[in-house]
Amino acid sequence: MKNSQWLAEKVLRGNVISLHPLKREHSQALIQAASDGELWDLWYTSIPSKKSINSYIEVALSDQERGTALPFVVVDNSTQEIIGSTRFCNADAVNQRLEIGYTWYAERYQRTPVNTECKYLLLNYAFEQLSAIAIEFRTHWHNHASRNAISRLGAKQDGVLRNHKKLANGSYRDTVVFSIIDNEWPAVKANLSFKMQDYPS
Repeated sequence: MKNSQWLAEKVLRGNVISLHPLKREHSQALIQAASDGELWDLWYTSIPSKKSINSYIEVALSDQERGTALPFVVVDNSTQEIIGSTRFCNADAVNQRLEIGYTWYAERYQRTPVNTECKYLLLNYAFEQLSAIAIEFRTHWHNHASRNAISRLGAKQDGVLRNHKKLANGSYRDTVVFSIIDNEWPAVKANLSFKMQDYPS
């Protein structure tokens, strides 16, 4: 199976948020979302600014054309406002593996039910519709909030890739790799579903 046949555009709908395919016309809404907290100033992650938003979107759409990514915008169901972005990336259809990455939300939506439901929608689609056997998460060693959030999902740490990437400021990123495998999904799903019981419907 080719990657391009495996990943196809789809809207994933939850109670709190929905995930819609990323489009070029979303650029201004994404900048507005990232402006809440000036997220592009975080040195340990890569969140688009006014200067980088066009290239950010073009790279995501180019990867989608090659079948290695499926990028989304995160939409608040109550306001229909775009509040962030996430994507499947580094897709490998032959080995049925995906990574969930490039996830960020406007500051006011951080530490809210948004991330739990976002990850639930992505994981449920990957394991139950795409028949993925493993989903990876990768983050900067110093991004402790991200590492804690990934652990709370039920992902297990696979290891640390030392000096994995050179960053724009000249420093090197140690990348922490987590994963959830297919036979762990039922327990992870039950845990996430339990956490979402008190969310608005």
